Amino acid sequence: MSSETDEKSLDIMEFLLTAEILNKYDTLNMDDLPPKLRKIAGEKGCNIDVERPVIISESVAEKVLGISGAYSYVSSNPFVKFDDFGKRLSISALDAAAGWFFRQNTTDRIKANPVLAYYYEHMNMGGISYQESSESISRYRDSKEYLEARVDGIVGDDEELKAARGLILISSPEEGEYSLADLVCTPRQEETIRKIDIALKNLDYLRERRIYEIGKLLFVGPPGTGKTSLALAMSKKLKMPLLEVRLAMVTSQYLGETSKNIDRIFDLARRLSPCILFIDEFDFVARSRITEDNGAMKRAVNMLLKNIDTISFVKNGVLLIGATNHPAMLDEAAWRRFDDVVEFPLPDLEMRKEILLKITKELDCTCNYDELAEDTEGFTGADLKIMIKESVISALMRDSFVMDESDIEQGMGIVRDRDNIRQSVSI
Repeated sequence: MSSETDEKSLDIMEFLLTAEILNKYDTLNMDDLPPKLRKIAGEKGCNIDVERPVIISESVAEKVLGISGAYSYVSSNPFVKFDDFGKRLSISALDAAAGWFFRQNTTDRIKANPVLAYYYEHMNMGGISYQESSESISRYRDSKEYLEARVDGIVGDDEELKAARGLILISSPEEGEYSLADLVCTPRQEETIRKIDIALKNLDYLRERRIYEIGKLLFVGPPGTGKTSLALAMSKKLKMPLLEVRLAMVTSQYLGETSKNIDRIFDLARRLSPCILFIDEFDFVARSRITEDNGAMKRAVNMLLKNIDTISFVKNGVLLIGATNHPAMLDEAAWRRFDDVVEFPLPDLEMRKEILLKITKELDCTCNYDELAEDTEGFTGADLKIMIKESVISALMRDSFVMDESDIEQGMGIVRDRDNIRQSVSI
């Protein structure tokens, strides 16, 4: 058999073993299925239970694995049964089939499939850890499909909640492009993440002792320093969906509805908890107080501050993050509502070097990173990403996949031109 045929055979055997183990252990659910096999349970919405028995036919195998004529690949396996009438496949002897599968050098497959890992750990085979396997994949509850089904169920036909939903960008934990390992954080930022992680794992303890002043963070720093990126990475790390709200957008809608929309957004966050409510452009509150003499706007600001007072990470499971590029504009009333202020400074020399190394880890670059870090003083993390992107394009325009010094200079020049244009326009 060809290597491709061998791989398809193992794909089908993994699929059949997964179904058999699901039928045997009813403690396993959708969270235990690796993403590639979730269609085994059909469209589940926000239901994590698996309907049993799980039956595998050739049509199901084709739908989930994309392999037609599945039985032809495993017909010689003594542990596979086939019902010609219903075109159904099943395992005849689970223990024997699992032993055969293990001997095919499939340890990596098993570790990436918590259903299999659960069985092999239960059978004390190969030192497989179910917990480690579970932690290596994204749970179904962290998927976009699950989150959308939850949101749809909460919003329903409620026109007011529909209006609020339209003002929020909702992201599931698995949608985050970057993990914390992809970012370069300051020690202060890392400490904040650890504190929230510990609090999340000990919510009952904190609740019982009425320790509630945790989980209202204010991110402050210039644009492009990673405030939104860190919020998204925290969503992935903490396995909590992120609701992103831009205050300027909310208040630019029908002014009379602004106050109500703010209330609805917080209501939706409470219903979706545990979640992260990320309020960007928080300095809009201060600007509104200074420039607006409108009663509706004042009511909206007061409604926002009131909701911040009543929302709680410990009580409601909502982690509140406000972000601002202009912290000096916030007055005492806004500042005192946050129990932790986290600074996002321009990256220093070492941070710039580390950011560049991470951005280019999958690229070919002949640059001197120490010199490049020195030459990019004043660049934000976002600037460095734009610079490398432009450098890649410059190399490709030379029909090359390797960035050289001239490509880097091209990218650096584009970033500086952008900054000069921005400053000239603002003047």
